[in-house]
Amino acid sequence: MQQPSKPLAGPLAGLKVVELGTLIAGPFAARICAEFGARVIKVESPDGGDPLRKWRKLYQGTSLWWFVQARNKQSITLNLKHADGREVLKKLLSEADILIENFRPGVLEKLGLGWDVLHALNPNLVMVRLSGFGQTGPLKDQPGFGAVGESMGGLRYITGFADRPPVRTGISIGDSIAALWGVIGALMALRHREVNGGQGQVVDVALYEAVFAMMESMVPEFDVFGFIRERSGNIMPGITPSSIHTCADGKHIQIGANGDAIFQRFMRAIGRADLASDPALADNAGRDARRDELYGVIDRWVGSLPLAEVESTLQQAEVPASRIFSAEDMFSDPQFIAREMFLSARLPDGKPFRMPGVVPKLSETPGTVEWTGPALGEHNQAVLGALGYSASEIAALARSGAI
Repeated sequence: MQQPSKPLAGPLAGLKVVELGTLIAGPFAARICAEFGARVIKVESPDGGDPLRKWRKLYQGTSLWWFVQARNKQSITLNLKHADGREVLKKLLSEADILIENFRPGVLEKLGLGWDVLHALNPNLVMVRLSGFGQTGPLKDQPGFGAVGESMGGLRYITGFADRPPVRTGISIGDSIAALWGVIGALMALRHREVNGGQGQVVDVALYEAVFAMMESMVPEFDVFGFIRERSGNIMPGITPSSIHTCADGKHIQIGANGDAIFQRFMRAIGRADLASDPALADNAGRDARRDELYGVIDRWVGSLPLAEVESTLQQAEVPASRIFSAEDMFSDPQFIAREMFLSARLPDGKPFRMPGVVPKLSETPGTVEWTGPALGEHNQAVLGALGYSASEIAALARSGAI
């Protein structure tokens, strides 16, 4: 595993980020910073560290997810219940640019590490706080995972089929959305500090609000018309045609032919020139009024052919479409390969494996992956040494249980 001997080259090079997060939201936000050049120091409990180390598929006792989520980060262990551990953290934060934390509101305050203390310690510090319900309001003290944020934020209500209970997406999307908002907020705060001459500030991200912010026209539609968007299965309500269809070989494809010109090309490609030239179907309103008829036509055409032939026909007609990709599909797909969406890396024992590429693509200062998720406390000596602790002092901290 390559060691962090120097700051990463990237647009965030020179920034120091301290991560107090666990599991998904906080660590994902910090991972993005690390991929684009920030020096990210992940603070973990000496007692096992981030639980993500043991989540999902394990390789020799460590989660494969961990090696991706903690890439480019340095890991140190601090016992924040120990006075000396808190003092180390204060030294670390006194020279940091960003703190990312996803404790329940009030936890840091009880440790004497609330915003008032940290802002006085380092007026330039930007503090990104990710929590279930935010730092204020009647629910602020309640625990809230991404699943709760997705439920309260409106996503779960509209996901699934009308005749069945709501369903979840296949990943913890609420946590990841919150992480993205956290990074956006941190960059805004940094611009205010560096361009406008301001000080550091708190970026307060609630998981439910992060999801709620993505809910398109839900609020005005209810407020003006009393309309409540319901579960609609695979179709896009009010936008036709856009749905998932099953091919003759049992594979599935998403077809989005809801643009006027696209719809006409689509219908001609499948031998339905009569529908392409029907003036009643020339715009979305007309197509949506005949939604069931059109989806029946498309289902029959797709269902009569194997996936490869459906894809070929739609590509030639320039109709937006995609098979429903599994990981296996992705690994051999030329688009994924051309865009370098799989990076080669090695596990601690030298076994090669592939991990997701970096997003987004920057033309001049692209993100990079220099090393995979580190061992627990791997960088204690390096980080504490840089803070001025001698080898004997670090050993004493370890004996006392502070690190």
